[in-house]
Amino acid sequence: MATAPALPKYDLPTSAVEQPGGQLGLVDYLKRILTARVYDVAIESPLELASKLSQRLGNTVLLKREDNQPVFSFKLRGAYNKMAQLPPEQLARGVICASAGNHAQGVALSAKHLNCHATIVMPVTTPRLKIDAVRALQGEVILFGDSYSDAYTHALEIAQKRSLTFVHPFDDPDVIAGQGTIGMEILRQHQHPIHAVFVAIGGGGLISGVAAYIKAVRPEVKVIGVQMTDSHAMVQSVRAGHRVQLTDVGLFSDGTAVKQVGEETFRLTRALVDDFVLVNTDAVCAAIKDVFEDTRSILEPAGALGVAGMKQYVAQHRLTGQTLVSITCGANMNFDRLRFVAERAEVGEQREALFAITIPEERGSVKRLCEVIGQRNVTEFNYRMSDESQAQVFVTLATNGREESAKIIAKLNASGFPAFDLTDDELSKEHLRYMIGGRSRLAHGERLYRFDFPERPGALMRFLSSMQPNWNISLFHYRNQGADYGRILVGIQFPSEQTTAVEEFLGSLSYPCVDETDNLAYRLFLR
Repeated sequence: MATAPALPKYDLPTSAVEQPGGQLGLVDYLKRILTARVYDVAIESPLELASKLSQRLGNTVLLKREDNQPVFSFKLRGAYNKMAQLPPEQLARGVICASAGNHAQGVALSAKHLNCHATIVMPVTTPRLKIDAVRALQGEVILFGDSYSDAYTHALEIAQKRSLTFVHPFDDPDVIAGQGTIGMEILRQHQHPIHAVFVAIGGGGLISGVAAYIKAVRPEVKVIGVQMTDSHAMVQSVRAGHRVQLTDVGLFSDGTAVKQVGEETFRLTRALVDDFVLVNTDAVCAAIKDVFEDTRSILEPAGALGVAGMKQYVAQHRLTGQTLVSITCGANMNFDRLRFVAERAEVGEQREALFAITIPEERGSVKRLCEVIGQRNVTEFNYRMSDESQAQVFVTLATNGREESAKIIAKLNASGFPAFDLTDDELSKEHLRYMIGGRSRLAHGERLYRFDFPERPGALMRFLSSMQPNWNISLFHYRNQGADYGRILVGIQFPSEQTTAVEEFLGSLSYPCVDETDNLAYRLFLR
């Protein structure tokens, strides 16, 4: 859990006349938000009760469903408000932006509605899905550079050469005001007390607009910013008192992967936001699952950032009985990421913990380990015979919170199974869990079997108990993927005279079994 320390507040003027240089004040932004032109293209997104999450957290959780917008993101609000207020001659020349995602679609849709030509500069690494989405909205796509920074620089050059208007994704008062209509809707839709509104931060346009409206109308409502632990330019900037540029940013939450926040968004956020929460990848994956269970909608990582921060804030401050709002700001999820999200969600929810456990290399060790684990659900078990005296086993267990891990470690150690908690080890979660195995000189005579294993409490223990004691497990790989059946790979060593008994044992099982001993891949990589 990570939160920023108490932050010094920076006073924002009420209006521009009080501020040298004409910077806009709170009243100025309130007027701009109230007169913002967004509803030609945007909908007033619903504010929905997340009943399951509310029950779990002991608070009333409301989701502001910006993922329901026509481009599945809030970004079209700010883009359209900016473009709709351009003089006709500027619209006639066209607009340009740099974006690899939601802002690109917002600009393209706005341009189509305004009968304006839109040029979108996107990095060459942009997924085809997003490129096609922009082209479907009649936007001209130019692919340039390997990163957003490259695309941004190129877009500014094109804007100057062609006299196009650059539509900034966040650092523009009209864009900020367009996003601020979300705050206006929240307070109109829920006129009862609200403890806090949780907002994802990338460049800061969304939280600047939302905070400006809320603090002008109902300043008692807290506005909490949420950032990734590996992309927290705004938090670092507020702490430092000036804009900080990050060298690198994490790419999991690509919608908030911004190296440097805007000048105007920094000024507003520094003055108006009450607190910040930093969350990691696992917490965001868990939040995506939480929203899915309540809504059956799949958010992109940036879209679930607010929910992840809200959960962490509730735990840290032990909040109960409060009304909390999270803006689900986007749902442009790459399908290929779903496997990763599903894998990491349980760890992020602290419902699963990973352990490295040392067991003696002797018959019956795996069964004794399962007896120590008891009725706790085993969700992953990776083992390969490799040493004559001891073995390292990678085990994942279902838990009811992070505090249980220490109790499990203590019980394993007391039972003669030295154990280490790997739950926070990225190497283990990203790579090692898939690499455990390989060839073993001790696995002579091994037969390999693949099972579709029924996911029932105690099923693994019953399987081990039904085996004869002189049979040795030389390999075991199992991962519960949330289905009714798990898939298990088992290597078994047994005396040749026991072949008939093994066949009878396999035939007695009430689930499918395939002999993979002659499988080419097994012979190449494991035998």
